[in-house]
Amino acid sequence: MVKQETKRQHTPSMEDYLETIAMLRGEAKVARVSQISQKLQVKMPSVSSAVKKLSEKGLVAHARYGYIRLTPKGNKVAKDVIRRHKALSRFFIEALDVERETAEKDACKIEHVISPLSLERMIKFVELMEACPPGEANSPKRYKYYLEHGELPEGYVQTSSKKRR
Repeated sequence: MVKQETKRQHTPSMEDYLETIAMLRGEAKVARVSQISQKLQVKMPSVSSAVKKLSEKGLVAHARYGYIRLTPKGNKVAKDVIRRHKALSRFFIEALDVERETAEKDACKIEHVISPLSLERMIKFVELMEACPPGEANSPKRYKYYLEHGELPEGYVQTSSKKRR
């Protein structure tokens, strides 16, 4: 069972910057202040200030007017934020039938406050929903079975693209 986290170590703003850097970096594994500014729609001095704080916390490496790289610690935080974002978007789109644009906006807001327990339960719920045989309804009883046993109920098929990491 996943432990419930009481408080995140990083502010939502810091997480947004780390997530953006992770998404922007290409093969060179770097991003620029101007790219981050454009993506987050904030002024470049705001980005520079945030990058300085992230650097002081050991989350990014940045030389003045140079590239920004995530440190291993920053990369770990960014991956976690991206994982939360993707899981939330997927839940909103696939389980609740919310339009992608709305789902993405909502995921951005919620990814900073959702508990690890709720996130894992949402992921499990979507997996069960996707594996449900055509014409069968997902019931709370089947969901509870999946949570308790860690395997899908009989007759459900887990596709390779949906397997857990």
